[in-house]
Amino acid sequence: MKRGTRRAIVWSVIAIAVIAVTVLLAGRKKAMQKVEYETARVERTDIAYYVTATGTIEPVTEVQVGTQVSGIIASLYADYNSTVRQGQVIAEMDKVTLESDLASARATYDGNQAEYVYQEKNFIRSKGLHEKALISDTEYEQAEYNYKMAKSAYENSKAALAKAERNLSYATITSPIDGIVIDRAVEEGQTVAAGFETPTLFTIAADLTKMQVVADVDEADIGGVKEGQRVSFTVDAYPDDVFEGKVVQIRLGSSSSSSTSVASTTSESVVTYEVVIAADNPDLKLLPRLTANLSIYTKEAHDVLCVPSRALRFNPQAMAAKGDEIVDCPGTAKLWTRSGNVFTAHPVITGISDGISTEITGGIDEGTEIIAGASFAGLESLAKKNSFMPGPPR
Repeated sequence: MKRGTRRAIVWSVIAIAVIAVTVLLAGRKKAMQKVEYETARVERTDIAYYVTATGTIEPVTEVQVGTQVSGIIASLYADYNSTVRQGQVIAEMDKVTLESDLASARATYDGNQAEYVYQEKNFIRSKGLHEKALISDTEYEQAEYNYKMAKSAYENSKAALAKAERNLSYATITSPIDGIVIDRAVEEGQTVAAGFETPTLFTIAADLTKMQVVADVDEADIGGVKEGQRVSFTVDAYPDDVFEGKVVQIRLGSSSSSSTSVASTTSESVVTYEVVIAADNPDLKLLPRLTANLSIYTKEAHDVLCVPSRALRFNPQAMAAKGDEIVDCPGTAKLWTRSGNVFTAHPVITGISDGISTEITGGIDEGTEIIAGASFAGLESLAKKNSFMPGPPR
């Protein structure tokens, strides 16, 4: 074969290869630039927005029973989990010292009472004699002075006697309410001192079928929390159970000014607010001091029109191809529909959102098919290709 003929054949092969590669690359580019649109329908559903918090489960009514007198615990008649009735004796203190104090106060009272009666009669006689000028002014004034001193001593001993009787009654500890003992802080024979604080002997919960959760809500979320809002929560003891409750109190405190502010707790520059949630506990699963993980539903809507939130962020202008027609409209919130190559915007009114779905209160009909998003076809397969693997030979 002649050299010129071989050269012509080589150039022909090269030309054919270049054309094939060009066609292949053009096809791949076209495929990669093809847009795939994701659609969704305007449908009715329930939507809710909630804030999260943690709290501690506590009885609604919890009373700490103490003693106002010092002494030794002689007897205990209640223990942990004991069911007690109002007025039931649950503990007694040693009464020897208190009974001695009562006897001494009574003896003093009896003596002062006798002295008071005598001085009163003497004063009445002296007054009559003084009015008839049968005794001097000095004798009358002395009789009046003795009477008033005896009266003062009598009234003082009367008060001391009442105090001694009351202290003796304090030695018998009774339950102030009907309930269950959830804590016992003393043992028989233990000495308690009633100084500046009343020593706590028992803690009694009134009704464990009615509990409350005291939750710490972050300062960024407290603005949306209102009384009456629904709350769901779980506890680690029963991870598969979801308990229901209701916000009954947002604890308030008086500030230095005339306005009222929410009482807060600051810990390491984190401000939280106490919110009380009431919860029924018919099965007695909720035990005092359990930690609860709460969801407080600050906004809720039932059976309303909703769309995916990402549909409100879709903009066809960024994805439009040659030949597409875009019919836009004024407004910040809009949804897009597509018919052939025509994209039409629909201004809508939005309601609440949970981040995934958004409520639509007007502007579009139920069942309308909208564009929820778009992506370039081929980009996913291209992204999956490992850039470290060698490609085919050119």
